[in-house]
Amino acid sequence: MSTDNTDEKGTAGSKGTAGSQGTADPQGAGGRGLKLHHLRPAPGAHKTKTRVGRGEASKGKTAGRGTKGTKARNTVRLGFEGGQMPLYRRVPKLKGFSNSGFGTSYQVVNTGRLAQLFPEGGDVTPENMVARGAARKGELIKVLGTGDLAVALRVTAHAFSATAVEKIERAGGTVTALS
Repeated sequence: MSTDNTDEKGTAGSKGTAGSQGTADPQGAGGRGLKLHHLRPAPGAHKTKTRVGRGEASKGKTAGRGTKGTKARNTVRLGFEGGQMPLYRRVPKLKGFSNSGFGTSYQVVNTGRLAQLFPEGGDVTPENMVARGAARKGELIKVLGTGDLAVALRVTAHAFSATAVEKIERAGGTVTALS
């Protein structure tokens, strides 16, 4: 490294003086500052939109749509599937009847789960089962007989299976069905 007073280009001069050429004026031209209307996009950033169908010179005639066919002439109508039978004609109209909306659905709680949730025994109501996370609030509850039960429970629910009633009563508990 040289110790003389030359910069990288080899020209003599003082470094970092106030009047050096490379320093930009932060206030802009004459101290007035940079304004919004001085800003311009970078050269080549904005390309003008191609105006299609305006003569043979550029993108005229077919205007980039190719020759002939539906897509060259107009838009394809809504629901058109290229000649395949469309969905709205494949699906049946209003025919038939279903009883699925009239069925009763229950939240299922097994006797084994009751034994886990209530190991000390006692009263088991729908509110207690909801509070301990065995069922959802506002739903009908049916107790089924999967799992073992060793403690006496006084179970109140909307429905019971025959095996659940048998296991609860064998353990010394009682069953009350809500209507």
